[in-house]
Amino acid sequence: MFYVSEVSLERPSIYLSGLQEQTYDVLSKLSMTWQRVETEEAITMEDCLLINERLDMNMVKTLFLCNRQKTMFYLFITLGDKPFNSKVFSEALGISRVSFAPAEMLYEKMETKVGAASIFGLLRESTSNIQLVFDQDVLDQPFYGCSDGTTTHYLKLHTTDIINKLVPFLNRDLLTIKL
Repeated sequence: MFYVSEVSLERPSIYLSGLQEQTYDVLSKLSMTWQRVETEEAITMEDCLLINERLDMNMVKTLFLCNRQKTMFYLFITLGDKPFNSKVFSEALGISRVSFAPAEMLYEKMETKVGAASIFGLLRESTSNIQLVFDQDVLDQPFYGCSDGTTTHYLKLHTTDIINKLVPFLNRDLLTIKL
């Protein structure tokens, strides 16, 4: 059975990456409240179902996308159970078709690996050319569930804090699309 810890309101005692530590520093700096669980390595959305149950929320799905030339990048945040259609996404933004960016680029730009992509990856300096895009359905949810930049720690945050505190702190435009 997939392991999910009890809910904690504290930072991890040991950080697994610089991004993870930076995530909790920013949460504290912005006075954002959170709940956290530790897990076995979670990669699939099926793993996230148990996390959702423990935190009583729905995990978002965060996709790192790029154009064919790998010169334009998008961090798309949608509902965890919503299928992704690159044609519909591209049409909604009025851009050429996108695909998933290579795993190496995800690590290079956001210091995270597949399964741990998160809005917190945009805290890294190497992400200035990544466009943040939200599915409107995510913004309609009261809670926002995501990774802290690892595949073993997950957060429950208030969606309003993500929009009103974190996005401005990241100095990003709030681009939303309805799919």
